[in-house]
Amino acid sequence: MIWIEARKGEEIMLEIKNAGKVYEGKIAHRALTDVSLKVENGEFVGIMGPSGSGKTTLLNMISTIDQPTSGEIVIDGERPHQLKKQKLAEFRRQSLGFVFQEFNLLPTLTIEENIVLPLTLDGTKVREMETRALAIARKLGIEDILNKRITEVSGGQAQRAAIARAMIHEPRLLLADEPTGNLDSKSSKDVMEMLETMNKEEGATTLLVTHDPQAASYCDRVVFIRDGKLYSEIHKGEKRQPFFQQIMDTLSFLGGEHDDLSSVRHS
Repeated sequence: MIWIEARKGEEIMLEIKNAGKVYEGKIAHRALTDVSLKVENGEFVGIMGPSGSGKTTLLNMISTIDQPTSGEIVIDGERPHQLKKQKLAEFRRQSLGFVFQEFNLLPTLTIEENIVLPLTLDGTKVREMETRALAIARKLGIEDILNKRITEVSGGQAQRAAIARAMIHEPRLLLADEPTGNLDSKSSKDVMEMLETMNKEEGATTLLVTHDPQAASYCDRVVFIRDGKLYSEIHKGEKRQPFFQQIMDTLSFLGGEHDDLSSVRHS
């Protein structure tokens, strides 16, 4: 078992302790085995690995969509998997932010209405929602599309709106699942720069699951998973390009399907 520590040993936002996941069926499938990982408050951590390595299972457990079969997950001192249904829903809504490959924006709502959705669910006053939506839209460069619908904006703009929605309630942990998967190289670069900015300027602890080495190179460090186990990790130095090359080298060594490297984008 590999135990991967947060680099600076400061306040820990996420701690995964010996987490395992077995899916029952005619033939039981062990998706994760004894995964232990610490993520420091304010870190930007990438998770990579071949298809079927267990990275999506890990993200689903952190996001409380799935329960670990063994071990535990602690987020900012809370053990969400021990909460009852209503408390768990509140925790997920208030403490976690989500950015998905498919954007998951509602087509019947305007961009602004999509962005304020987490606040609407919490009963925030309309004026405050409008103020906060405009503030975060300005930071992400989408204030001029707030009254448009998803069908009227580009993929890159839609993903920025999804980031705004994920961040508007100031979550303790931002979880991004293949956020550049449906974007061209220019939009991918823009979105990753936005996530990096939100991480650095807002102090948003961010966990990124991606197949894309270019996207992963924006992280502070990248953790690699293979066959349901933590395999290794690498840290970014002063420059992103050497880090990108290290990521590529590690992925080549790990192997996996051709599709895992098909989304490599050079900036």
